[in-house]
Amino acid sequence: MNNLIHRVTLAATLAATLGVFASAAQAADLKVSCEKRSARSKVSIDGNNLRAGTYFAVVTSGGNTVQSGMASTVGDEVEFDFDSSPGDIAQGAVPIAANLIVDGRVVAQLRDAAGNVVASGNAICRVRR
Repeated sequence: MNNLIHRVTLAATLAATLGVFASAAQAADLKVSCEKRSARSKVSIDGNNLRAGTYFAVVTSGGNTVQSGMASTVGDEVEFDFDSSPGDIAQGAVPIAANLIVDGRVVAQLRDAAGNVVASGNAICRVRR
């Protein structure tokens, strides 16, 4: 009987401990999307499940890299838009060259204020004429 009580107690303790670690290890999510046109490049980065704070994004395509400024979370989310269109830049998008996207692919990192990578992702870009 004592052995059974010991096993049940051990199982309950283990379950509680794993639950704490699972919530602490819950990773940030990153959605990356992009579009390439003959005279335009566009990349969107959406991070969620983040701790409150400030973040920045780094986008790389081929040998091209661009970095956003800092942005604060709203709830547990943060967004970054990169664009070569003057209209979207005027609305707050990070300016990028029209030829930033190489071979229709981008890699993105979301970094905290200290520069630590908290999430990363990649995308195959939609190609439009």
